Amino acid sequence: MRSLFILTFSIFLFSCGNGNTQTVTKEEIANAEPIEVPMENNMAKAYFASGCFWCVEAIYESVKGVDEVISGYSGGHTENPTYESSNTGTTGHAEAVEVIYDPEVIDFPTLVEIYFGSQNPTQVNGQGPDQGSQYRSILFFQNQEQKEAIEAIKTEVSKKYDQPIAAEVLPFQKFWVAEDYHQDYEKLNPGNPYIQKVSIPRLNKFKQNFSHLLREDHTN
Repeated sequence: MRSLFILTFSIFLFSCGNGNTQTVTKEEIANAEPIEVPMENNMAKAYFASGCFWCVEAIYESVKGVDEVISGYSGGHTENPTYESSNTGTTGHAEAVEVIYDPEVIDFPTLVEIYFGSQNPTQVNGQGPDQGSQYRSILFFQNQEQKEAIEAIKTEVSKKYDQPIAAEVLPFQKFWVAEDYHQDYEKLNPGNPYIQKVSIPRLNKFKQNFSHLLREDHTN
């Protein structure tokens, strides 16, 4: 991912960045029993992977009913993934976000609609300039109701495209919080070339299409 920036200035402008021995198979991950995260202080949690987590964090933090978004890693087969190890593409983890939200204000299906509406859902193993399994799209479900909601919306979304929807649907197992410097990255680093060229345009495109869901402090 961002590690690729050091190669050339052009890559620095247009790429968000790129380990460990596999201990379980993809089939075992896909067939695992989902783990349901309990609510805390009347807040629920949802988990999504959709390319660079800098971008996805900023998108969900602009939505009313969302209290906080945390960047991290999920969907892989190794313990304690780091930015460096996940970017090798060998841990199985994807850059992901934990969305902490008020279900009285915004529900899970709406978060899924935001997910599909804020990316190119047909791109395999990446979003925009970011390519590799660590950037693949994944929706994590915590129970059967969430899985059915994801599948129903995914089916509707697929009707708008000539290509298959690339997003995986996986049972949630664990979310690993990313390093501190990745949190609120877009907000804290507005002048970063990647943020300027990729992240902010993606956020603005989302805002144009979902203006009715924006927080008041993100409507401009």
